[in-house]
Amino acid sequence: MSDSHQIVCGHCGKINRLPPERAPEGARCGSCHQSMFTGHPLEVDEEGFGRHVAHSDIPVLVDVWAPWCGPCRAMAPMFERAAQQLEPKVRLLKLNSDNAPTLSSRLGITGIPTLLLMRGGREVARHAGAMDARSIIAWTEAGLTRSSSPQQRRMP
Repeated sequence: MSDSHQIVCGHCGKINRLPPERAPEGARCGSCHQSMFTGHPLEVDEEGFGRHVAHSDIPVLVDVWAPWCGPCRAMAPMFERAAQQLEPKVRLLKLNSDNAPTLSSRLGITGIPTLLLMRGGREVARHAGAMDARSIIAWTEAGLTRSSSPQQRRMP
């Protein structure tokens, strides 16, 4: 079962193992029995962010935003549309920087909206500024391709 993938449930936060032969589209949480992937971004706090980044074997795309930010509000439906196409190969999270100032500072967020692409607990790409859904998807896929190249995988 070493090929199984760990995925954090967006509803209850439990870590689930998904065998490679099982399609992630229909996967349900072993604890709360809800669908693992809904095609919608998940709102997270600092703890939820840490749990998803540290325990998910799939890449995580984070939209760092704030409710007072006009470009953030304009990008929100685009991020929602991107989730419909990127899940289940990528987990999409929304982190309100006003509710997580310590984490935002630790992540080096200097402007919003900022997209962070995380893989294996590490940031592999960052983009500041609003994008449309097509651009979010293309940027994410390019970042995943770059982060899986042999040169990127080598540890210093």
